[in-house]
Formats: sequence, C-alpha cells, structure tokens
Amino acid sequence: MFWCLIMTNPRVNKESYVQEKGKLSLFIVMGVSGSGKSIVGQALAKQLHNDKEFIFIDADDFHSTEAKQHMAANLPLNDAMRKPWIAAISTKLKQLNNQNINVVLAYSGLKQHHRNCFRELEFNCHFFYLSADIELIRTRMKQRENHFFSSQLLASQFEAMEAIASDEQDITKIDVNTSLENINKTILTLAQQALTKDFQ
Repeated sequence: MFWCLIMTNPRVNKESYVQEKGKLSLFIVMGVSGSGKSIVGQALAKQLHNDKEFIFIDADDFHSTEAKQHMAANLPLNDAMRKPWIAAISTKLKQLNNQNINVVLAYSGLKQHHRNCFRELEFNCHFFYLSADIELIRTRMKQRENHFFSSQLLASQFEAMEAIASDEQDITKIDVNTSLENINKTILTLAQQALTKDFQ
C-alpha cells in the first residue's frame, strides 16, 4: 500500500518541490472541519472545469467506517489511523493523474508530513488554507446536519493543525471571516494565476 517516502524526512528544503510547466494541477483546499473547504472546493472545481478538465474529491470520502465511527464518538484520529486514509487519497490522485485529470481536493491538511505526501505526486501542487477563529468555526459547525465529525472535536483539530513552515511556499492562507462569495472569488483568482504559470 502507498505511503510516501517523505515520511522519513518531513522537513524538506523548499527547493525540493519545483513547479513544472505542463504538469497537471492539484489544488488543495485545506483547513479544520467546518472551515468550508468542501463547499469552496466544489465551487472552485466547477469554475475551473470551464477551461480545463477538473474534478473535485473530498478527503472525508476516503475515511474508513471505523474512523468515521471513532470521530462520531468524539475521539480524534491518531497518526496510525490517518495512515491508510492518506494512502487511499494518494492512490486515487495517482489514478486521476494517469487519466490526465486536474484535481481540487478538500482536505484538512493538519500535518506537514501528510501535506508533503501530496507534494510527492506528479502534480503541480497548490494549497489554500481556510483559516478562522475557533468560535466562528464552532458556530458554523453547529449549523451542519448529518455530518460524522462532532463540533466537540474542533479543539483537537486546532491543536493538531501544524503551522505553515518556511519551506511551504505553495500555501496561501485565506481568512474565511468574510462572505462565501468573496472567498470563492479570491481563491478562483489565485488558482487561475497558478494555472497560467503552470501551463505557460
């Protein structure tokens, strides 16, 4: 089963990941649960698909039943539980790359070594980090229905979210304490700029 080799050296030099002309693009909309990454990611994929073939995938769909039950019981996942999840997402991304399809992925992005796993794939990788105060996210989470992730686990996600390192030049932090329309416009503009550089 896939598990990226970068796990043995999670602190990589920023020169290790160079954007290459003509590669497919992987846009990762990341943030804690409730930050809006799925709805923002879906909108981005739909807008970008007008010019190039893009597909949206949600990392939540790759959790095992056991992992979902674990989180529904207000228990945070540990790294051992995340390992097969990251592997399953990576396998799907490899398949889409082989099919010549660009991807928008909604994914929490809590751990830098997991973010590095996606950088190891054959995509030009760009991250949009949806960031907000915990109270704003908690309020939004309470408005969601039929989601396996409990708002009581939110504090654990904030604690687990590793700060953006100096060598992670491909991450743009987006303040989501604004309207969804503004967030979508900002990220679409940034994604289009990245695509222009990637495919020139």
